[in-house]
Amino acid sequence: MTVTGAPRAEDGRRRLISGPGTLLVWLYGVMVVGAVSRSAVQIATDFDRAPLAYTLSAVAGLVYGFITYSLVRGGERARRAALVCCAAELVGVLVVGTWTLLDPSAFPDTTVWSEYGMGYLFIPVLLPLTAMYWLRRGAATHATT
Repeated sequence: MTVTGAPRAEDGRRRLISGPGTLLVWLYGVMVVGAVSRSAVQIATDFDRAPLAYTLSAVAGLVYGFITYSLVRGGERARRAALVCCAAELVGVLVVGTWTLLDPSAFPDTTVWSEYGMGYLFIPVLLPLTAMYWLRRGAATHATT
C-alpha cells in the first residue's frame, strides 16, 4: 500500500506468483523451454518430415511463453489475459490430443499436445486446468477484498 492507502501495482503482481502461483510460473517456464527448444530444433533440421506437428509445438511454446509472462507481470489485466490464454491452451490440447488419436497419419511425429500431452506426463492437459483454477480463485479473493 502507498501512503494514500492505494494499492501498489506490485501488490497485484505478488498475488499471482505467490504460493502455488510460483509453482505454476516455474512449470510454465519449463514448458516454454521444452516446447520452444524442441520445435526450433525440429523445424531447423527436419521440417519437411512433419510440418504440422512441429508448427503446433512452436505454437504451444508461444502460448506457454505468454502465460508465463502474464503470471510474472501480475495485475488484473494480466490475470484475465492468462485466464483466457489458459482456456485457449486447454482447447488446443483437447483438439490436438483428440486429432492425434483419431488421425495418427496426420502426425508423423508427435507434438507437445499429442495424445493430451502423454509424452510430457500429461502436464499439457493438467497445467491449464490448474492455472485456471488458481487464476479464478485469485479473482474471487480479489473481489472479496
